[in-house]
Amino acid sequence: QVQLVESGGGLVQAGGSLRLSCTASGSIFSINAMGWYRRAPGKQRELVAHITSGGSTTYADSVKGRFTISRDNAKNTAYLQMNSLRPEDTAVFYCMYQTRGRVYWGQGTQVTVSS
Repeated sequence: QVQLVESGGGLVQAGGSLRLSCTASGSIFSINAMGWYRRAPGKQRELVAHITSGGSTTYADSVKGRFTISRDNAKNTAYLQMNSLRPEDTAVFYCMYQTRGRVYWGQGTQVTVSS
């Protein structure tokens, strides 16, 4: 089993920034992928950003140029730097950890962007 602990959500004004962190523990494997998904009110969960243990990244079109995903493999931690936040970014953000054919999810952290 893998446990994920997220932090960094909160309330911010439009145009502001937040940084989310997600630390994995438990049955960690060196080859893995981590990512952030979000679920806005009334919408389905969607991919925000994804990063492999080798550092390859993928972003949703809606966040390209504003969000940056990174990771510290020594700390088993992924980060999501979110800049130029918009009200439409308001959602619960979930950390994802994928390895050996299994996917694990964090409990979610609320991000609210006021206009």
